[in-house]
Amino acid sequence: MTSGQSGMNHSAVFAVMAILALAMAPPPVGAQTAPSAREVAAYTGLHAAAQNGDAMAIATLSKATSNIVEQMDNNGRTPLHVAAFARQRAAIAALIAAGANTAELDQNRYDAVTIALVANDEQTLRVLLAHGASARLVTSRYDGTALIAAAHLGHDGVVRQLLAAGAQVDHVNNLHWTALIEAIVLGDGGARHQRTLSALLGAGSNTQLTDRDGRAPLELARLRSYDAMERLLINAGAR
Repeated sequence: MTSGQSGMNHSAVFAVMAILALAMAPPPVGAQTAPSAREVAAYTGLHAAAQNGDAMAIATLSKATSNIVEQMDNNGRTPLHVAAFARQRAAIAALIAAGANTAELDQNRYDAVTIALVANDEQTLRVLLAHGASARLVTSRYDGTALIAAAHLGHDGVVRQLLAAGAQVDHVNNLHWTALIEAIVLGDGGARHQRTLSALLGAGSNTQLTDRDGRAPLELARLRSYDAMERLLINAGAR
């Protein structure tokens, strides 16, 4: 086999692996369902107050009826989910003060933290975490975490926030991927995913955990010719 043929075969293998990875990829953006314009127009009570960021109405309404903060719309969204989608940070604080459950999952199994991180909304995420929301919940049909979703998307600022809040750095989802692996196999190898990888390595991510086929992060980076990621992994002791 000539060197040219070898290079072509390597490229073909990489292309097939990339297609398979994308086919298996958890799609956090598509899996989340923000309220439609029709739903928003139909909201009343706390859902309307959450959408509009009316903290005073939230305080008044939550005192009037018990458990109202946990009422759900047709997609399983509580007012807290709605406020997270709408980036209404004062409403988020008011809802949590009124007793909203920050661990509640919507119909698609997403919590408010994951809603904020998929939007790369660092300010809303900061408010949620400051008011007691957890960075450690298992969410989505992939049994993943907020950290895995953020690593997938290359939202490095979000990743650092979640790590500081105690996210489970080596959680393995039902695709047998960790946040470290997702940053590689679903990332583009560019600057954002490099910073994400660096943050995960700095937090002590296990570089020896493998995917379902027994491939460790260093091999996965090499297969994709992600040279900068390969160097980061080697400097962190990966093999």
